[in-house]
Amino acid sequence: MSADFIDSNVLVYLFDPTQPERRRIVRENVETAIETGSGIISYQVVQEVLNVTTHKMERPLTGSDARGFLDAVLLPLWRVYPSDELFHRGLEIKERYRFNWYDSLIVAAALAGGCTRLLTEDIQHGQVIGPLTLCNPFV
Repeated sequence: MSADFIDSNVLVYLFDPTQPERRRIVRENVETAIETGSGIISYQVVQEVLNVTTHKMERPLTGSDARGFLDAVLLPLWRVYPSDELFHRGLEIKERYRFNWYDSLIVAAALAGGCTRLLTEDIQHGQVIGPLTLCNPFV
């Protein structure tokens, strides 16, 4: 089964009332990912999503709501953890593709997770890196 890595910039649309269509698309992707086990995120995505949803949104999540989201969505998808190998791969990707560090680390995590697609808005839609295709789910 192929797996999708879901970037934090996609997941935060679950909480954006101004983007109902994007919210629907993300909700469908996340529900499928959890039901089928086909979705993966990394520790970086967990940190970024919790930071944005608890501090940077117009209506931040309460601690209780953030814990509920962590337990129901983030933890079931979280499969890539920090390692020296992940950071080395991130540096290689940064150097080769000239991505910023955090995007490089996301790509490295998607590759480490064995993903075939990376759902993201941050990097060029359709770009292929090894077995990984970068996809903007809103295109």
